[in-house]
Amino acid sequence: MARTGPKNSARRVLTWLGAIFVVLTAVLAGGVVTGNASWAPKLALDLEGGTQMILAPRVEGSSEINEEQLNQAVAIIRQRVDGSGVAEAEISTQSGRNVVVSLPGTPSKETRDLIQASADMNFRPVITYGDPAPVPAEQRTPEDQLPKPTAEPANASDVNWVTADIVREFEALDCVNPSPEKRDRSDPAKPLVTCEAATDKTPAIKYILGPVEVKGQDISDSTFTQVQGAQGSVTNTWGVNIVFNADATAKFKAVTERLNQFYAAAQAQGTDDPKAQFAIVLDDKVLSAPRALAVITDGKPQITGNFTQASAKALSDQLRYGALPISFEIQSQEQISATLGGDQLRLGLLAGMIGLLLVVVYSLFQYRALGLVTIASLVVAGVLTYLAIAILGWTENYRLSLAGVAGLIVAIGQTADSFIVYFERIRDELREGRGLVSAVENGWKRAKRTVLASKAVNLLAALVLYFVAVGNVRGFAFTLGLTALADLLVVFMFTHPMLQVLARTKFFGEGHRFSGLSPDRLGAVPLYRGAGRLRTPAEKPSVVRPRNTGAAAEAERRMTIAERRLAEKGQLTGTSNGTKEEK
Repeated sequence: MARTGPKNSARRVLTWLGAIFVVLTAVLAGGVVTGNASWAPKLALDLEGGTQMILAPRVEGSSEINEEQLNQAVAIIRQRVDGSGVAEAEISTQSGRNVVVSLPGTPSKETRDLIQASADMNFRPVITYGDPAPVPAEQRTPEDQLPKPTAEPANASDVNWVTADIVREFEALDCVNPSPEKRDRSDPAKPLVTCEAATDKTPAIKYILGPVEVKGQDISDSTFTQVQGAQGSVTNTWGVNIVFNADATAKFKAVTERLNQFYAAAQAQGTDDPKAQFAIVLDDKVLSAPRALAVITDGKPQITGNFTQASAKALSDQLRYGALPISFEIQSQEQISATLGGDQLRLGLLAGMIGLLLVVVYSLFQYRALGLVTIASLVVAGVLTYLAIAILGWTENYRLSLAGVAGLIVAIGQTADSFIVYFERIRDELREGRGLVSAVENGWKRAKRTVLASKAVNLLAALVLYFVAVGNVRGFAFTLGLTALADLLVVFMFTHPMLQVLARTKFFGEGHRFSGLSPDRLGAVPLYRGAGRLRTPAEKPSVVRPRNTGAAAEAERRMTIAERRLAEKGQLTGTSNGTKEEK
C-alpha cells in the first residue's frame, strides 16, 4: 500500500479547513436567508445603543421597601433578563429607590412583562425526578405505554397528576443546556416539569412536581446558621432556617406528615423515594428540594445538606425576599445613544489596524516572503473568528461589546506569536544543516509543544477572568478565549500544512534570498558537504564561517545564552575570518 506523503497530507488538512469555512458560511447564510441572522455581529449596549427603563417598585399594602429588599429584587430581575436570552444587559439601582434596566436594542413586550412582574415563590411536592439530559427520541416511552390516569389525584404527591403530556414534556426537557426561551408562568393548581440548576457540588436535576401547597408569601422569616448536633454543640455544617406564618404552619404540618410517611417507608425498604421531597420553586425553577426527615409541627423547618456559608446565605436571602409582593412600574423609557461607544469603537479599530500594520511590517522585514504566511494566517484566523461571533450572535444572542473588541485587538499579537515560534524553530533546524522539508517537520515537532502550552495558559486565563469578572470584562475574556481556540485551529490546519506545501516549491525549497529561509543568510552549513565529505564537528553552525557579513551578523545575533557567557569569560574567541573557535 502506498504511503501518504506530508504534501498530500497537508493538502488534505487544508481541504478540511476549507470545508469548515464553507459549512460555517453556509450556516450563517441560511440564517440570513430565513431572516433570523445577520452577516454583521450583534453589538452590545455600549456600541449599538438601546433602551433604558427606570422602574419604580410597587409593594402590596403600600408598605415601604428597604435597600436589602430592593437589591434582592434587582438580583431576581437580572436572573430573569439573563434567562430570557438578552445579553450584555445592565441592571442597577438609582437613589436607593428605583431600578435602572438598560437593554441593547428595543426590548420585546415579553421582556417588558418579565421585568415588571413580581417574583413567584412556592413550595411543591416532588413526584419524581430524573437525569437532566433529554431522552433520545428513539428511547422515549411508546404511545401505548404512556400513563392514562383514570382517578382524580388524592393529594399533591399523587402519581395520577402525571399524564401522557407531562411524560412527553419531562422526557424532552433539557436541563443540561436549558433553552433561553421564556415560558409562561405555570399554573399553581397543576403539576410542573422543571429543572434544578447544577452547582459546584451537585449536578442539574429534572423534576415532575405536584401542585403548589404552600406559597412563598407565607414565609415570615429566613436565616442561616451553623447546625447544632444532638447534644446542642455547634457543628461545622450550615443550614437554613425557615419560619412560616400561622396559616402556613398548619398546611406545612400536613405536607410533612405525608412526605415523612414516604421517607419512612423508603428507609424501611432501603430505597429512596422522590415523593419524600418538597421543592422550593422560584420563577418556576427549583432552588432546593430537601427531604422531609420529620414532621414539622411548629412551622419552623431547617434545611440542611451540602451548604457552605455563602450558599446557605444565598438560599436564605432567596427565601426571605424571593416572594416579596413587589412588582415594578415603568416610570420612563428612553433610547440610549451609542455615540460615545461609536467613537471609542472607531478609535479601538484604528488602534487595531495600527497594531496589525506593525505586525505585517515586522513579519515582512524579519521573514520576507515567509511573512506572507503570517499575514495569510492572520486573515484566516480573523475570518474564522468573525464567522464564529456572527453565528453566536444568532444562536446564543451573543453581543460584541467594546471590551470584546479590545480582546480581539490583543489577540492579534498573541496569534502572531504562535507563527513566530514556529518559524524560528524552522530556522534553527536549517542552521543545523537540515534541508527545508526536514526542517519544517522537525521544527513543527518542537514548536507545537510550545504553542499548545502558550494557548493553554491563554485559555486558562480567559476562563478564570470570565467566571470571576462581571459586566463588560467578561466580554473581553470571552473574545480572548475564542481567539485562542481559533489560533490553535489555524496554526494546526493552515500554517503548518501551508509550510509543508511551500517547502516543496522551488522558491522556498532552494532557499531564495527573499524566501526568509535562505541557508546562506542564516549561516547554515549542510551536513553533506559533497564529494563524499560530511560536515565536521568544527563546522557546526556555532563554529561556522559565514559567507558574507550579513550572515556573520545574523550568526552572532543567534548565539545562545551559554555561548555568550562563554565568550564573556574568554572561552570563545572570534577569529578575523568570523569563525568562532573554542580554546
